[in-house]
Amino acid sequence: MANIRELRGRIRSVRGIRQITRAMEMVATTKLRRFQERAVRSRPYAREIEELVLLLAAYVARESAIVESGAIDASLIADRGDARIAVLLVASDRGLCGAYNTNLFACFEKWRARFALKEIAVFPIGRKAVDYVRKRGYTRAGNLDAVQLEKMSYADTANVARELLAYFRAGKCDQLHLVSTAFESMVKYVPNAVRLLPLDTEAIKSKAAALPSADRRASGPMLLEPDPATIFNLVLPRFLETRVFNALMESLTSEFASRRFSMKNATEAADEMIGTLQRLYNRVRQERITKELLEIVGGAEALRG
Repeated sequence: MANIRELRGRIRSVRGIRQITRAMEMVATTKLRRFQERAVRSRPYAREIEELVLLLAAYVARESAIVESGAIDASLIADRGDARIAVLLVASDRGLCGAYNTNLFACFEKWRARFALKEIAVFPIGRKAVDYVRKRGYTRAGNLDAVQLEKMSYADTANVARELLAYFRAGKCDQLHLVSTAFESMVKYVPNAVRLLPLDTEAIKSKAAALPSADRRASGPMLLEPDPATIFNLVLPRFLETRVFNALMESLTSEFASRRFSMKNATEAADEMIGTLQRLYNRVRQERITKELLEIVGGAEALRG
């Protein structure tokens, strides 16, 4: 059985760890609220601008003359195969966030299995994503970790989106995907994989079928000035910027929610361990006191005899 000095040291050590985990829980809670607000506010805008881009793509796709004239990049709205895939992988900069990164990388590997025989290039964001790509020997397509993930502004996100769009337009990949974590609630954050480019052709066809005929276009649901192609070319980069920004905000919110939960569990585990050690300490201390009393009584009896 451990002695009193050893138990005191263990109790002090666990109390120190508990103090750290409690502080980290409080910091994660504060940051969680901040990023959750930003993620929730950006989500409706990202959804609406995506609908707008699909609607514009439907207008453009119906006008073969616009596509043939080269007014837009036809590869943005038409499948060109899947021989070369690029993916934006968003993980965390730091650890101590439970299974957050583990679940994300499991989702990435599951997504990657769908393109097992394809050429895949990864744009990693977050130090953990960079380390993962390097250790696994995957092809890295860009240097997007210049700014710490937590400190990335919308302007930084816009730079990322422009680099992704330029990569796609240069013909270096046939599809552009995103693997990140979607925040659903304080206890539920789900890794998922979505395709960013080219745009969803089935959704475009569905919207094109619902558009008014050419002779009724002037009285249709909207008036597009100067023309759909010009507006499409202006809105598409904003769509990518907003989509990437929302993905980063939701990933950060999920990271801090996972860290808060993990640190809370660690603090509770430390409390239980301190209680167990304290009981053991009290028992050892009582046994020592009892032993000393017995020795004193035995010595007194010996002197008296």
